[in-house]
Amino acid sequence: MILTVTLNTALDLTYRVRSLRPHASHRVSEVIERPGGKGVNAARVLAALGHETIVTGFVGGATGRVLRDRLGDIPGLADALVPVSGPTRRTIAVVDQLTGDTTQLNEPGPQITPAEWGTFLGRYEELLAGVSAVALCGSLPPGVPVGAYATLVRAARTHGVPVLLDTSGEPLRRGVAARPDVIKPNTDELAELTGSHEPLRATQDARRRGAQAVVASLGADGLLAIAPEGHWRATPPARVHGNPTGAGDSAVAGLLSGLVEELPWPDRLTRAVALSAATVAAPAAGEFDRATFEELLGRISVTGRASAA
Repeated sequence: MILTVTLNTALDLTYRVRSLRPHASHRVSEVIERPGGKGVNAARVLAALGHETIVTGFVGGATGRVLRDRLGDIPGLADALVPVSGPTRRTIAVVDQLTGDTTQLNEPGPQITPAEWGTFLGRYEELLAGVSAVALCGSLPPGVPVGAYATLVRAARTHGVPVLLDTSGEPLRRGVAARPDVIKPNTDELAELTGSHEPLRATQDARRRGAQAVVASLGADGLLAIAPEGHWRATPPARVHGNPTGAGDSAVAGLLSGLVEELPWPDRLTRAVALSAATVAAPAAGEFDRATFEELLGRISVTGRASAA
């Protein structure tokens, strides 16, 4: 069983328009509605890969009720979300069908009270007792302490549960110091954390700050990983055009499933890159195109080497 934590859950709406133009009225050709937030997206992919997965975090209001209804339709996924008084946010992805570009609009999350945060911490401790790995994903809603992820990383380590952290800014800075097993920043998040815009140097620096392994997302150019077992670069055969929303979350699912299955790092990275690219090819945010995924698995290029024993 794998646990994903999404403190700032969302209901994802994808609008498709023929051509997105500023200051103009648009007819929407298609609307797709999905439960979202980074950890929820990762959980959906994990379930599709055959891993029983538990989703926790905060949920509230009418939007939260719709989100929970949609979660109930996903086989292999269990709902352990904590109700709060504030409304769950919505995110809106507007896909320009002419160019393939996507414009993202993200609402703020609900205000979390100290009592609600305390309730969540109790639920999280209970869940850790029965899972094999945990992913901590996304932004923090208002009211949650900025050091929240550091607290959750330390709790997972106390329970002996491997933890992957995927966030940014000060929550990432504090979370890294708690020594997570894996972090998965993109190049901008790495630069903000380390001050370096050179991916290899920044990845090495992030490891020195406390992460056991760092997997840097290079966007369409794949992943760069440095771990105690070695260092590797995984690259897709070609750029995939489409909606990139949720691509990083699918990479998290690939990395976490590979960790649980005890796959060697090159195989974990191959799966993560193939899933990420297949998510860009999918029509809706946070899902992946199965045919693209399976076709890409044999075409991902992985270079690098294992550390000397």
